Amino acid sequence: MDAYKKAGVDINAGYQLVDQIKNLAHNDSLGSFGGLFPLEIGSYQEPVLVAGTDGVGTKLLIAIQANKNTQVGIDLVAMCVNDVLSQGAKPLFFLDYLGTGHLDQGQAKDIITGVIEGVKQAGAMLLGGETAEMPDMYTTQHYDLAGFAVGIADKQQLLTAENTKNGDVLIGLASNGLHSNGFSLVRDILFKQNNFSLHETLPGYDHDLQTELLKPTRIYVDAVYPLIQQELVHTIAHITGGGLIENVGRILAKDQRAEINVATWPMPKIMHSLQELGQLTFTDMTQTFNLGIGMVLAVDPANVEKVMTLLQESGERVYQIGRVVSGQQEVKLKGELQ
Repeated sequence: MDAYKKAGVDINAGYQLVDQIKNLAHNDSLGSFGGLFPLEIGSYQEPVLVAGTDGVGTKLLIAIQANKNTQVGIDLVAMCVNDVLSQGAKPLFFLDYLGTGHLDQGQAKDIITGVIEGVKQAGAMLLGGETAEMPDMYTTQHYDLAGFAVGIADKQQLLTAENTKNGDVLIGLASNGLHSNGFSLVRDILFKQNNFSLHETLPGYDHDLQTELLKPTRIYVDAVYPLIQQELVHTIAHITGGGLIENVGRILAKDQRAEINVATWPMPKIMHSLQELGQLTFTDMTQTFNLGIGMVLAVDPANVEKVMTLLQESGERVYQIGRVVSGQQEVKLKGELQ
């Protein structure tokens, strides 16, 4: 072990981290070769497991520079469980992977604290994970994250593009700012083109850039899954990389067109700032950012009022943003960004 430690890998630090995670997660079974989840399928006629995996991208570089790593742990969970939710599944459990050049106990604890908070928000269980200390692979303090979520649904209740109907109203749930997409462009505009620092406060803001950029991705499980159970939603799009055009396009049949009016909700201030500072076109904006909408639900017109009321009662800010009509498969955006 001394030789391995001299090579840059501290096995004891890894053991200590596992003990900390057990305490944080209140799960003594963590640290085994595999995680065990008691699967109760009595209420499902044809149970289907739905799995998703994702990361956080270059938003991690902001977290590392700011030394604020808890929020990206929430991001990691959110990116996975929101995808699973979008297929109509209830998230069951989550696993994480942390790769780092040097295992910093404080940094790792902050990350896992965020993961545990995200799992809690999703109503799921942290089943296990992996921490890999790899000197020479990552520079000092740098790390990468990946997450894996598994959920369950009844086969007949899975949400697919076949469920979307012409005439469906598109309801948008507000995002928490940038979420976890577009950060290579964000970093280029703010720190390379304009030389801002993370501690600067842009005009019109009441907090600094690091606070704005590290807002965690919203987890929509609590608000949306009850609607799935009540069969009030036809399909769901999680708005991540590619924005509204790519992700709403996934819930359309070949003979359906989504018409979205971007003037029906307010775009977050940070996106207006990025558009102005980076001289971004409308196309740049729509292909890179969520524009302030983190999730889109396709809903029967008869259920719109009920769905919006239930979402608002769950604490969500919601907007009627468009409609599904007959036509060539595409997503058409109109209006001016507000």
